[in-house]
Parts: sequence; structure tokens; C-alpha cells
Amino acid sequence: MKRVIPALVLSAAALVPVWRYTPSTGTTTTVTAEPAPSASASATAGSTVVKGPTVDTEKGPVQVQATFRGEKITAVSMLRQPDHPQTEAAVPVLIEETLTAQSADIDTVSGATITSDAYRQSLQAAIDENEKSASSTDPASSTDSSDAQAPQESTSRTVAGPTVGTSKGDVQVQVTFEGDAIASVKMLKQPDHPQTEAAVPVLIKETLAAQTADIDTVSGATITSDGYRESLQAALDTKA
Repeated sequence: MKRVIPALVLSAAALVPVWRYTPSTGTTTTVTAEPAPSASASATAGSTVVKGPTVDTEKGPVQVQATFRGEKITAVSMLRQPDHPQTEAAVPVLIEETLTAQSADIDTVSGATITSDAYRQSLQAAIDENEKSASSTDPASSTDSSDAQAPQESTSRTVAGPTVGTSKGDVQVQVTFEGDAIASVKMLKQPDHPQTEAAVPVLIKETLAAQTADIDTVSGATITSDGYRESLQAALDTKA
């Protein structure tokens, strides 16, 4: 969507700010490096973490990071995304659909078409890179690796925290563990409110970065943040 700035607005620039979309800089907690020009992979504790390329859009850059165990997608996080409420609401939906479909062949989120398209593009590149890395492995090593990983499948556990009733509505968190690490977090129940929808991806990102429920309250969503931490902590306590 092209923007046209009337001459009247430009002449009054000292009084009236020009609205624009800018890339998110404060919501990304897992990456500080410059955007990768292509997909890149690294191995971590039996899993492979792959960064997809940064896809530039008119709303801002989009970059996806996927965690694989073999060919299975175990977690997805957004390294870069447009700083826009519709994008923030769309991200957890896109991630949930990816983990269910186990591919980039997922639906566009209504109201976030540009972000959805860029998400799929970056994700598909990460998937392709993971498949390329797997296919380049020596067949004998691949067989040994598969045999070695087979017993480890039991280390992946999904735990639902309790439902926490709040004045805004119920909050319930589901956590997937890979060994002792928090691999992904999903909201099973949450208040139907714009501030909650914007807060959820921030809470999830903070959780994945901190690997604990000891995270900050999201401004404007204190009640949801408190309910999220309570349900999350209960889920984490089952790991002990």
C-alpha cells in the first residue's frame, strides 16, 4: 500500500507527526545479530535451530526461526516482525498452525496478509535448509542418529497449566518441553480483548528467552500477565 503525504501535512510537520509502520525493535528478545541473507542452521542439544532469511515487506521485515528434531518442527519464533497490532495478534496463530501442519502450507491470517506471506516464505526457507542439512548427512551416520534419537522422543512433553480465572476472563497456558527446556508455549484460554491479543506473543517470547515464569508484566495487560505467569508456573512445576 503506497502512502501519499499531502503537502499540507509536510508543511505542518513540526506540529503533526507522520504515522508510519516501523520494524519492531523492542519485541525481539532472542536475536541481536544483523538479519541473515539466507537460512542458517545450528545444532543445539539434539535439535537443529534454523533461521530463515529476512523478508522485507512494506509493513516491515519478517524473519522466522524454527527448531527441528529430525524433520519435526518442535518450536517456531519470530525474530523480526512489523510493529503493528494485527501482526502481533497474527503471530501466535501462524505459529500454532505451523506446529499443527508441520509445514509452511498454512492459511493466511485475516487482516495480516502481508505478514502471513512473508512468514511462510521465511519459514519455508528454514524448512528447506533443514532438509538440505539432513540429506547431506552420511547415510550411516543418519541411521545411527535416528537410532540414537528414537529413545529421546519421550523427552518431549506437553503440559497444560491450570485455568486461572481473572476479571477479564480465563487464562490457561500449555507448555511443550524438550528435555528440561521450554520449546514452545501456547495459550489455550485467554480474554477476548485487543490488549490481551497484543500481549500474548510478547509473554511467549519472554518465556522462551528466560526459560522461566519470572518475566515482566506487559504494559496495559497486567491482569492477563499475572494469570499467564500463574498458569505457566504451575506447568513448569510439573517438570520438577
